[in-house]
Amino acid sequence: MMPITYITPITKTIPSIMLIVAMMIMLSSSSFPATAHSHPSRNHDVLGAIAEMQKANYFTFVMLINMAPPDLFQGNFTFLMPNDRALSTATLPDSDVVNFLLCHSIPSTLLFEHLQHFPTGSFIPSSKPDMMLRVTNHGRRQFFLNNSRLISPNICTTGSSIRCHGIDGVLLPATSTMASNHGGLPHVTIAPPPPPYTTPVAKALPPAAPSEPAPPVTSYDDPTPTPPPVANSYEINNAQRLKLLSSMCEGIIFGLMSFLVLMYDL
Repeated sequence: MMPITYITPITKTIPSIMLIVAMMIMLSSSSFPATAHSHPSRNHDVLGAIAEMQKANYFTFVMLINMAPPDLFQGNFTFLMPNDRALSTATLPDSDVVNFLLCHSIPSTLLFEHLQHFPTGSFIPSSKPDMMLRVTNHGRRQFFLNNSRLISPNICTTGSSIRCHGIDGVLLPATSTMASNHGGLPHVTIAPPPPPYTTPVAKALPPAAPSEPAPPVTSYDDPTPTPPPVANSYEINNAQRLKLLSSMCEGIIFGLMSFLVLMYDL
């Protein structure tokens, strides 16, 4: 009787042990989806980035990545991660997780050293086609994308296809008020891109002002000869008058002499 009572509980526990082992095998196999074999490099980079995010205490953003489809990010990406405090106040339905992650990622691997080259007023496209990120660059401690400041640069650096940076708020479209979370930041709207640079054309010179009339020519620089003075013409008239008087005197004298001769003959 003793051996029978000892063997019976073992035979009853064998099926339960096999069931537990089978469940463990199923769970372990389900943790490696088929995409891991088709994209081993991308999956490895995502797993490495998730580990770096958790190490930097961005647990809520990691949860959102795990909620997204595994094939959502199959290339180069830069994640812009709101911290847990900012995400705790955000209302995000489960259906908007993909849209949220696309708005908070850039389809390129950009370290902060790359972002620093973007001047204020430039735009960076997000992974969502209709979402642009406007840059406000006032240095390392005052670098904004739309309404959020970049506070923890270069968190994800181990993989070759994933980069991530921590930001202090949920990104809003560029047409929203930028000063909601930052008291001194002005309202910013998306502006059309500047026109292509063209070579400046020199402006035509204004017409020359009319020259002033020439001053009248004075007597000392007049090139034309001046007429003889009035005094000379007056002297000429006197000479003519004297000649006339002398002729008259000669006539009178001649007449007197003729009269005397005539009287003498009588």
